[in-house]
Amino acid sequence: MPAIKPTCVRDIKLRVNLADVVSRVVSLKKAGGARFKGLCPFHNEKTPSFHLDADKGFYKCFGCGKAGDVISFVRETEQLTFTEAVEALGKRFGIVIEYEEGSGPSREERSLRQEIFDLHEVAAEHFYQAFKTADATGDFMRRYWTEQRKFAPELADEFKIGAVDAAGSGLGAALLKRRYSEEALRRCGLFFIHDDAQITLGALRPRFRGRLMIPIRDHQGRVVAFTARQTDLTPPDDPAREAKYVNSPETPIFTKGNLLFNLDRARTAVGEGHPFVLVEGQLDALRCWSVGLKTAVAPQGTSITESQLVLLRRYHSQIECFFDSDSAGQKAALRFLPMALKAELEVRFLTLAGASKLDPDLLFLEKGLPAYDEVRRSSMSAMAFACRAVLPEGSAASAEQKARAAQALFELVSAAPGEIARSEFLNEAAGHLRIATPALHKDFQSFIQRQSRMGARGARAEEAPPTPPPASRVAAPVHTAERDLLFICLHFDWLGKPLSAALPHDWIDTRHTAGALLNRFLAEFEHDTWPGRDNLDSLIENDEERALLASLLFDTPVDGGTYKDFGDPKRKAEQALNELRTRAFEPLLREIELALANAHTDSNSDPNSLLKRRSEIQRQLRQPLGLAVAV
Repeated sequence: MPAIKPTCVRDIKLRVNLADVVSRVVSLKKAGGARFKGLCPFHNEKTPSFHLDADKGFYKCFGCGKAGDVISFVRETEQLTFTEAVEALGKRFGIVIEYEEGSGPSREERSLRQEIFDLHEVAAEHFYQAFKTADATGDFMRRYWTEQRKFAPELADEFKIGAVDAAGSGLGAALLKRRYSEEALRRCGLFFIHDDAQITLGALRPRFRGRLMIPIRDHQGRVVAFTARQTDLTPPDDPAREAKYVNSPETPIFTKGNLLFNLDRARTAVGEGHPFVLVEGQLDALRCWSVGLKTAVAPQGTSITESQLVLLRRYHSQIECFFDSDSAGQKAALRFLPMALKAELEVRFLTLAGASKLDPDLLFLEKGLPAYDEVRRSSMSAMAFACRAVLPEGSAASAEQKARAAQALFELVSAAPGEIARSEFLNEAAGHLRIATPALHKDFQSFIQRQSRMGARGARAEEAPPTPPPASRVAAPVHTAERDLLFICLHFDWLGKPLSAALPHDWIDTRHTAGALLNRFLAEFEHDTWPGRDNLDSLIENDEERALLASLLFDTPVDGGTYKDFGDPKRKAEQALNELRTRAFEPLLREIELALANAHTDSNSDPNSLLKRRSEIQRQLRQPLGLAVAV
């Protein structure tokens, strides 16, 4: 694939505001000046440790250590290559991408993922226009939408609801006309295609026929898949004719366990007093939106997953679970609960006092938004819901029934991280089950001990000899003189030339990332080719170097971070220089001492020359090194 011009990469970094990109994934709050903070998208956390500086164009998480610029953020969060990330940013912000070879990548060279993203946008618009068209299919689908599903026409426009006729709505012809690659057509999930078939219009057998089409968007708002609702137009020869809902299969851009329907909109509406509302299906979420409840999200026709909960946790820590009150809904809620506790989410279950059956779609259709306040008033905490689910008999239950219920609850409570949370859950459960609190705590400790013993036995059975790390791989120390000097080169580059003259290259430990970068940067200073800290892309060789560079650029000696008490940069550079000299000379001194100890048995060793050499090294170590800085 043709390389993107460095000038184009620099243009992207200068023109694209990092906060605008990050805010699509992370809920940001002002932290002074051009700085923002939020919950880190790279690891699960409760207290915000992710910071970004919009002026500098860098982010850093002080929890997990991830750091980078706008391109690395898109790469990490969207699982793209460097070129794909630059192309995505260019398209998103209207910046023309220029390539070294001038013409840019060909169709065959284009990113498959980006091509499938484009293809899905075209397909969504195609289905939407079929829904709007005044013909037999469009008229039927609009009536189905407004008369049977009781949704307003405006909602269909807002969510780009689509339609497909019994023959497939001509989607294949539309995509072939746009010259999408064979690989994209095979892997987009919209067609059934035989492996050995040539890509022709006849070979593209539509997956969706005679169905209402609901676009599925990822948390950034890109169409990645579809849910297709069965209607009277679904033909008898449809392989999934009896299935009410058919989802797109998993593709390079769609993994159903990793996204939630409507999260792209709901994440901007959550906040204090406005938690996420988790419902079972897309139409439930659409109903919530239609009555003004903007925080509803739904899984993709499967059980909720840990990945989905971690995604929610990025934006808000509170969730209200609003599943159907039938047995399937109750089972889904109990499967969801331990994962929610593990993700440190605060969960409540929405219920309606005196209602034997609760369907969010029907409830909001009949009562509108006031129904939300009604179900919130009778909502239950996570533990109250779990106790009612495992022990419906309540106070009438026998001692044996309570004991069995307690064991079931222990499975849930053990999923919660932290002793405080576990203790509070047990206290609440004791009240609901009418069990003495100390007894419940004691039984829980016994349960944990049994689990630990079972886990230890399993670990011993599966234990295998650890694989030693490669001899060339050395774990990098957390803090080194090389890292300090690298920081100085970036923030006080007037010291770079004197450092390159004073620091021999063999004093630098290049086995670590900081040392490798410092060695490379000092060579640039030495030859007067230092490009400046804003133009270092050509000197960076891998993602680990890029992350360290971003972390050091984010930390300034003025406004905090690792180097908040940095002090005088020249003095700090001289301290690091002397530290490196000491580290380089210490092995020589040890060799001399060993040679002196064995001098009487080694005729080739001259004790006088060894003593003279030792004295010279010790004299150098007593004489501090300084930097010659031009005034």
